[in-house]
Amino acid sequence: MSSKWIVISVVFILLGFGWSSMIIAADPDKGPADISLYGGSKGEVPFPHRLHQDNLGDCKTCHDVFPQKKGSIEALKAEGKLKKKHVMNKLCTKCHRQLKKAGEKSGPTTCTKCHSG
Repeated sequence: MSSKWIVISVVFILLGFGWSSMIIAADPDKGPADISLYGGSKGEVPFPHRLHQDNLGDCKTCHDVFPQKKGSIEALKAEGKLKKKHVMNKLCTKCHRQLKKAGEKSGPTTCTKCHSG
């Protein structure tokens, strides 16, 4: 194989890696499909994260209230920056109840349906 063809092959390989990295960058990491949230004395709350991302479409719906970091809800509560049950009552169940009232498919609307405790 001539050096010309080697150079051309290397250029195409590099272009291929460049395009593939651009494609990967265009689809940001959505985080885990399912996570478990600390639920206090009532037990952990299994949370279908990917389902909510797909249905809501805007991460800021939740992450304007707390950062995308494990343990952030508990940390904000401990610092007095987030009231107890704010996330569950003001975000989760409120949204689920609005969907249910509108006749749409919704998630749980009561404490015991989420907490595994």
